[in-house]
Amino acid sequence: MATTLDVQPDASITEKARMLAPQLKALGDETRLTLVLLLAERPRSVRELTEATGLSQTLVSHHLTPLREQNLITATPKGRSNIYSLCCDEIAVPVQMLAGLAELTAGCDCD
Repeated sequence: MATTLDVQPDASITEKARMLAPQLKALGDETRLTLVLLLAERPRSVRELTEATGLSQTLVSHHLTPLREQNLITATPKGRSNIYSLCCDEIAVPVQMLAGLAELTAGCDCD
């Protein structure tokens, strides 16, 4: 008789987890998550992101790089700058849901 400990994960689930882990790691940084939440509202330039966060342009650009490398955001040239946006609408919904979860759990007395 097999126990739940003997069950191996489905290979496709394991592959999905392997592919998703680097993306979640990129989102695991508070600053990068802040940038993604701002981009979930609307596309923005680095200047707009610096104004919204109070961070330097260099630091914002530094944090945008791993998000771009993981294909979570895109950059569209516009004049002398880039406009950053989420790669797709499918990422905005779960990120915004997680932000809502943070608000719910802030008032939770789970002790």
